[in-house]
Amino acid sequence: MVMMWDLQGSSQPRQQFSGHSMVVTGLAVSPDTSQLCTGSRDNTLLLWDVGTGQCAERASVSRNLVTHLCWVPREPYILQTSEDKTIRLWDSRGLQVAHVFPAKQHIQTHCEVSEDGHKCISCSSGFGGEGCEATLWDLRQTRNRICEYKGHFQTVASCVFLPRALALTPVIATSSHDCKVKIWNQDSGACLFTLSLDGSGPLTSLAVADTVSLLCASFSRGIRLLRVDHSRGLELQEVAGF
Repeated sequence: MVMMWDLQGSSQPRQQFSGHSMVVTGLAVSPDTSQLCTGSRDNTLLLWDVGTGQCAERASVSRNLVTHLCWVPREPYILQTSEDKTIRLWDSRGLQVAHVFPAKQHIQTHCEVSEDGHKCISCSSGFGGEGCEATLWDLRQTRNRICEYKGHFQTVASCVFLPRALALTPVIATSSHDCKVKIWNQDSGACLFTLSLDGSGPLTSLAVADTVSLLCASFSRGIRLLRVDHSRGLELQEVAGF
């Protein structure tokens, strides 16, 4: 089940979306906030009307155990990663698969779309440096693989595009079960900085907080606030925890 709250209203959910038969593992809200797409380990995607809470479309693909969903800005498309090692692009108009990217060698754990909607990144499971990578894809007509980011030693659980205000060149960040957050040059694939959050256990997700900060969720130490420091180049510092 997915529940939606009004942050300025009652403590009770404003809307509930119930229709999956197994745990919900991904959700994405449309750019105009009128629709919600949810994915599950039951191999299905459901498209919901946010206002009524009614399911408008249902799609199922065998062995498509959803790991993450992300709506493409200003487009009717939804990006989705899966335990079957593929990345799918769905057209919300009828909830049909519009494109399947070439299958990777490992489970795809997370996906993110750039602010301009031109590129996307996915990341993969792995161990001992095998897999444990992020991949940059072109979302435009060619939809080719552009670059790979290799250097983690365990599953990469999350990947994000960083705001252009953070650096002179485009950069992305990844977090991994190896307790490390890495910043990468988006174009060359070079690792620019590595922050070790020792004792945090597996790092489970990463999100941009503002133009100078990231939030990193960990298995053992809650959420860590990371700040970008430009005093000696592009570095990350842990400044608080929740």
